[in-house]
Amino acid sequence: MIGTINGKPVEFKENQTILTVAKENGHFIPTLCEMADINHTPGTCRVCLVDIQRKKDPEHQIVTSCTTPMEEGMTVLTRTPKVREMQRLQVELLLADHNQDCASCIRHGNCELQDVAQFVGLQQTRYHYPHFYLNRTRDESSPCVVRDMSKCIRCFRCVTVCREIQGVDTLVITGKGLGTEISVRDHLPLGESDCVGCGQCILVCPVGALAEKNDIEEVMDYLYDPAITTVFQFAPAVRTALGEEFNMAAGTNLEGRIITALKKLGADVVLDTNFTADLVIMEEGNELLKRIRENDVLPMFTSCCPAWVSYVEKNYPEMRAHISTTKSPQQCFGAMAKTYLAENMGLDPRRMRVVSIMPCTAKKGEAKRPEFERDGQPEVDVVITTREFARILKREGINPCDLAPSDFDNPWMGDYSGAAVIFGTTGGVMEAAVRTVHKVVTGEELAGVELKEIRGMENIREAEVDLGTGAGKIKVAVVHTLKAAGRLLESIKAGESDYSFVEVMACPGGCMGGGGQPRSKHAYQASASLRQEGLYEIDRQAPVRQSHNNPMIQKLYEEFLGKPLGQKSHRLLHTTYQDRKRLVKHAMKEIWQEIENRT
Repeated sequence: MIGTINGKPVEFKENQTILTVAKENGHFIPTLCEMADINHTPGTCRVCLVDIQRKKDPEHQIVTSCTTPMEEGMTVLTRTPKVREMQRLQVELLLADHNQDCASCIRHGNCELQDVAQFVGLQQTRYHYPHFYLNRTRDESSPCVVRDMSKCIRCFRCVTVCREIQGVDTLVITGKGLGTEISVRDHLPLGESDCVGCGQCILVCPVGALAEKNDIEEVMDYLYDPAITTVFQFAPAVRTALGEEFNMAAGTNLEGRIITALKKLGADVVLDTNFTADLVIMEEGNELLKRIRENDVLPMFTSCCPAWVSYVEKNYPEMRAHISTTKSPQQCFGAMAKTYLAENMGLDPRRMRVVSIMPCTAKKGEAKRPEFERDGQPEVDVVITTREFARILKREGINPCDLAPSDFDNPWMGDYSGAAVIFGTTGGVMEAAVRTVHKVVTGEELAGVELKEIRGMENIREAEVDLGTGAGKIKVAVVHTLKAAGRLLESIKAGESDYSFVEVMACPGGCMGGGGQPRSKHAYQASASLRQEGLYEIDRQAPVRQSHNNPMIQKLYEEFLGKPLGQKSHRLLHTTYQDRKRLVKHAMKEIWQEIENRT
């Protein structure tokens, strides 16, 4: 079928919207609510207006392009004076009911509402009604995510991603008219709800209504305190995503430049979470073998994703025994930094501050878990996201693109294998584990270290892996997104699955698509494949590609830990999990009791 947009003929298929056809043919139409890659076109923002003439009706009509199908012979105009006037008015009305304290907003300079206001030519706002938005909810109860409804434009993207992608369904729409809010199910504070802190809602929010908890000032305080030794770690997925914040191609490896940038900021020690990713594989791989040989609880689930752990604790607490007791690489790093590293560098752990740069908002909550305190001190003191790190660099006038790369500067915890790098993508933990478990069981290296059968982006992937004599063939699965994880848990509970080992990552694509990564405007996970390929390329170029062959890991066990699953490693590197479903129910009971008392 054929129509025209701005005088140019366009071909389209039946039931395609005007907005979709316009995108496919290079015609830009502003919008604040539509997001095609999460199948979200509610038509709530009313900004994507166009002027149309239908073939059988010569009258001009102004319609929303995201909800209006293109028709045979239809004429569409996107920038007529009338369209622009109505778009300006709509943006004005959105701003009238929006907190305009833009200078202090976490989305300053990266706000879709600001972009649209500029695009439609808005020069001033005539309407301003702070008595509406200043009475709206600001919820800082979560250690991971802040909800500020004074900035919400009610696009409902966050509700869609929480419900349809993650299956957590914490965010709901309440009220009507100007009283409409994005609220939390069961009227709970976000920190006491079923929210797992994954931050996927932040990635789709066009404004600053949803944001990561801002911990930048705490990091700056540590950096400028001469009595404090700052030890920084950064995760594998950070190095192939940070460049997007500085107009570099997604997937560009900035590892060495990140080290240089941190040194310029004043960091005392810069190390890599990859080192303890290798350490996790040694512990988790041996734990899996122990469970198989002793006919212990199977399948064993990976434990490196805190949003996934929280999901199990809040929704399937009866399945906690299936989660590996090995701490995540972030927490293993904190434990090693304040013991092994401190001993070797002659540092007082009480004056050390471990700062993590993570692609993940849920890591903020993980660092605050009481299980991860030792002698009254947290293993990891503060976590900032990739986005927060970029904001620090920008405000300090540091562009990593302009820096020469540096090496990690510590002889105890600085080296890593290719297996550790791919922790940042879905399937990477499984692949790294299999490389090492095969060696432990057979004494021989796996012939082909790249397990293509568990790579990819399908939500659930499975394979059969031959671990050789002593373990035989085991069935494994790789899952990403919590909605898919929920389906898999149900099949395991029903006895329909016979896996021995399951890797789960909460975010689409794994850590590379984490809630703390750079956002793509008008797209949800636009850079995922490029970030993933960047991680695989680092693995391919690594001189050592198996965790057990990392010489620094070997040295760590020889000098300090003894052996995997030994007494010391168990004390420092393993943990337990809670039944948090009861905590949520208790919070609900208290809130409903308070409501009853008031009425």
